[in-house]
Amino acid sequence: MVFGRRGDDLLIGVPRAALRPSPVFLAVVAVFVASGWMAWTGYGSTNLDVFLFVVSGWVASLCLHEYAHAVFAFRAGDVDVARRGYLTLNPLKYANPVLSIVLPVVFIILGGIALPGGAVWVNHGAIRGRLKESLISLAGPAINVLFAIALLARFATGTTVVDHHDFWAAVSLLAFFQLTAAVLNLLPIPGVDGGNAVRPWLSYEYRRAFDAVAPYGMLLLFALLWTPRINALFFQGLIVPVGGALGLSGDLVRSGFDLFRFWTGTGI
Repeated sequence: MVFGRRGDDLLIGVPRAALRPSPVFLAVVAVFVASGWMAWTGYGSTNLDVFLFVVSGWVASLCLHEYAHAVFAFRAGDVDVARRGYLTLNPLKYANPVLSIVLPVVFIILGGIALPGGAVWVNHGAIRGRLKESLISLAGPAINVLFAIALLARFATGTTVVDHHDFWAAVSLLAFFQLTAAVLNLLPIPGVDGGNAVRPWLSYEYRRAFDAVAPYGMLLLFALLWTPRINALFFQGLIVPVGGALGLSGDLVRSGFDLFRFWTGTGI
């Protein structure tokens, strides 16, 4: 999808290195694959295998999430995203790697809450059309949805897990995080992708109010989810039923949490 412009025209002046996956991202994928193999075979410490699998898978999905924002912005006319390195999938190139990568990882480690990160910086002056701006914002959550569907494909037919229980528990936990991130990202709240998708359609006055709240939107969301009543309504009333409809097993997710959060039990 080129949004009405020739793809070759967009590539003029962009070095090939700006379009290649970075060694950092490839290293994350290597850890994801290796730890998945270890969890599957039972090699080494199960707790460590599951922890590495979930964290590396989560980081890889964050990279792909931000890449989706960048590639849609690039196709919509913002060539600067390529020059900034956003199309290399390198998490260190993001406008704010702390918001995009570090905080989301800390959130799942400390609270098991898959909060979205900060989006890549897009030159909105280069984007023509509100629909294109909305699509750029929605491209990221779409990755989380696709990631969750891919992880849950094994369970879509109602197949019961018999072998490799710990591996499938890790897969289920990662799918749970992907689903949670997708839903949170789609909420029309300033500072997350759902809010950013709505922003182009707001009047000038509402945009000013939106922009004033946006820097604190994600932290406000995190604070709300720490409230027991809201947390229960969100997870038990929304995420669990949606996950169940997709074949996600609550028992496997709980098992994955127990293995992932090794510091609450016997440890590695």
